[in-house]
Amino acid sequence: MERSSHGHRHGQSGRGFRLTACCLLPHVFSVSLCLCGQFDFGMPAKQRELDLTEFPSGTVTEYTTLVCLACIFDIFTKQLNLAPRTAFSEIKRHTPTIEELTSRAAMRPYFDSEEKHPHCPYCGSAKRWLARFDTYCIEGGKTTDAARRALLRKLPKAEDQFVLQEKKSDSGAVFFEWLDTLGRSLDLNDEAWLIDASRMYLERREPKTNWDEVFDELRAVRRSSRLSEGWERDGARLFLAPGIYSEALLIQYLVSRSHAHGGLTLEGRLTLVELVRRLRYSGYLEQLGITERDPGEVFEKVVNHLAATHEWSRARVSRSVSTGSGSDRVASKKSKPKKAAAKKSAKKSSKKKASLPEPEVISTEPVKLHYLIDRRDFLEKAKSVYASYAG
Repeated sequence: MERSSHGHRHGQSGRGFRLTACCLLPHVFSVSLCLCGQFDFGMPAKQRELDLTEFPSGTVTEYTTLVCLACIFDIFTKQLNLAPRTAFSEIKRHTPTIEELTSRAAMRPYFDSEEKHPHCPYCGSAKRWLARFDTYCIEGGKTTDAARRALLRKLPKAEDQFVLQEKKSDSGAVFFEWLDTLGRSLDLNDEAWLIDASRMYLERREPKTNWDEVFDELRAVRRSSRLSEGWERDGARLFLAPGIYSEALLIQYLVSRSHAHGGLTLEGRLTLVELVRRLRYSGYLEQLGITERDPGEVFEKVVNHLAATHEWSRARVSRSVSTGSGSDRVASKKSKPKKAAAKKSAKKSSKKKASLPEPEVISTEPVKLHYLIDRRDFLEKAKSVYASYAG
């Protein structure tokens, strides 16, 4: 999850000391996604959790990581020979960097654990010595800006209980990080993951739709032969327009693919050649203006298309319009008649050549990521650990 960062604090310094993870020993496995409420320590879960219901689905990612305060206090009091009071003053002002809170490879004193009663993997300290940082990554954009500002106004300001850090990124990096998070959050051994992946894709494509209601007791996702765009539910089945269904297959392939066995999708396990063949047959490649025949080049272009914008609802895959006979044709603007005969003949010759839509020029959009760091449990536990050292 490495991306360029701007304007965030690497640590709090005071009296010549800086608390950063780089001085506190080697790498271990780190961050855990969406583990809110699994750790039974600190303030009650209901008081700790934030109300994120105003944010569209798929626009907020939560990271949780643990820190051992015993390790930190030992470094300040035993190795740096600071008094407990001075150590406490330095520690409580510390805010980890975005990379320390979200990267896969954490460094001491940060670590990850899915146990209900975790212990520090470095010194063996029990849960009373451990604190948690909850980090919420909010994608900037029209769909989230108002909800983010409203949330920040409600949060307490005292003691920097919440710290907001920002990071500049682009739609391509956001897309691939979303894919990585999606792959780690799904159980690929359970066939239900295909429907879950379809839902998460649709949530990101149409964040304002109530997908909880749409997917309630849903049993199957199918390609519609009648719809030219959008979706509809019929009983326990959800029918998607060919373009949307093709992108759902592509997302499933990207999440589950391997070099040896291809990717598992709603159409079964597909190799890259088979996936491209289905995308071509459905008309998806023609709608995007992709005329290449090499599967690798086609794959690169369709992935770039998805990475071109972080708001997929604005990226329409279909350029066709429905006709009265039910067929689709490429939409074109009506041109005004020209007086000169030479211009008319040139226009007729250009029409014969243009049988396919022009390929899209792929470019990513700038995206600002807002990282909201919840320090409440850290501050509360730091006070408790300081009382133990001071006593």
